[in-house]
Amino acid sequence: MFDTVWIWFAIAAIGTAIIWKGSGLLESSSEKLSIYYRLPSVVHGAIVVAVGSSFPELSTTVLSALVHGEFQLGVAAIVGSAIFNILVIPALAGLFSPKRLEADREIVYKEAQFYMVSVAVLLVTFSFAVIYFPSRSEGEGVIAGEMTRLLALIPVGLYALYVFVQYLEAKENPGDEPEPGSSIGKQWLVFVASLVVIVIGVEALVRSAIELGDMFGTPSFLWGFTVVAAGTSVPDAFVSIRMARKNEGVPAIANVLGSNIFDLLVAIPAGVLIAGATVINFSVAAPMMGLLTVATIALFLLMRTGMILTKRESVFLLVLYAAMVIWVTLESTGVTSLLSGLLMEG
Repeated sequence: MFDTVWIWFAIAAIGTAIIWKGSGLLESSSEKLSIYYRLPSVVHGAIVVAVGSSFPELSTTVLSALVHGEFQLGVAAIVGSAIFNILVIPALAGLFSPKRLEADREIVYKEAQFYMVSVAVLLVTFSFAVIYFPSRSEGEGVIAGEMTRLLALIPVGLYALYVFVQYLEAKENPGDEPEPGSSIGKQWLVFVASLVVIVIGVEALVRSAIELGDMFGTPSFLWGFTVVAAGTSVPDAFVSIRMARKNEGVPAIANVLGSNIFDLLVAIPAGVLIAGATVINFSVAAPMMGLLTVATIALFLLMRTGMILTKRESVFLLVLYAAMVIWVTLESTGVTSLLSGLLMEG
C-alpha cells in the first residue's frame, strides 16, 4: 500500500504541473482575446477567464451524475470549490500582490452582490425541489427532494441574465483597441487547447485524490468538499495569483466571483440537465450553502473596507477557510454531531 500511495502522490504532482502550464496558456490567450474584442477588465475576469477556469468543475458535475451516478458528490465538490475560491484565492492573491490588492466599486456593488443573489437562487431552487418534489428514499430524518430539469433551468436562466448584463457593460464601455496584425484564430486555438490541458491535469489530480481518499478511508463527502474541490480550483488560483502579481486586483477578484457564479448557476444544473432528475439531500446542501454564505459575506465586508484587501485580511480569510474545513472534517468523521451526523451521509 505504501508504494501505491506514493505513486498517486506523484500523479497528483504531475497533474498540478500540467494545470500550471494550462492556466498559463489560458491567461495569455484569454487576455489577447479580451483585447481583440475590446472587453473591459471586469468582463475579462468575470466571463472569459472565469468560464474557462471553471471548466474542470463543470466536468466534475457532469461526470459525477452521468458516469458515477453520484450527483451529491458533484454538488459537494462545487460548493467546496466555491468556498475555496471565495476565501483562499483572494487571500493568496492578496499575499502575493506586491501592493495591497485593490478592488473597485463595480466589483463590490455589482459582481459581489450578483454572486450573493446566485447563492440565494440556488438555495431557493433546492428548496423548491424539497417542497414540490419531496423524496423519502434518502433515509429517516433526512430532508430530500427531486431536482428536475425544469427546476435546473432557474439558475441557468439567471446566468443568462448575468451574461446579458456583462454584454451591455462591454457595449457601453469597450476596452482598448486591439493591436494590429493580431491573429484571432490562433488565440482561439490556444484557448481551446489550454482547456484541454487543464482538464487532463485536473483529471489526474482528482483521480489521485479519489484513490488516496479510498486508501485512507476518507468519507466521500469530505474529499469531495476538500480535496476534489481544491483540485478543480487550482486553475482559478494560478490565474488570479498571476494577475495579482501584476497588480491587477480587479480582474483577479472578478475571476473568482465570475467563476463561482458559473459554478453555482451552470455547473451544478448541468448535471441535472444532462442526466435528468436527481435527488438533492437538502439536509446536507443547506448547511453547506450556509457556509458558502458566511464565506461570501466575509469577503464582501473585507473588500468594502477601503476597496482593498490587506495582508492581515488575507490571513483572516485563510484562517476562516481552515476553520470551515476542520468543522466539516469533524462532522464527516462523526467526532462532532452538530448536524446529527448528516454530513456522514454525503
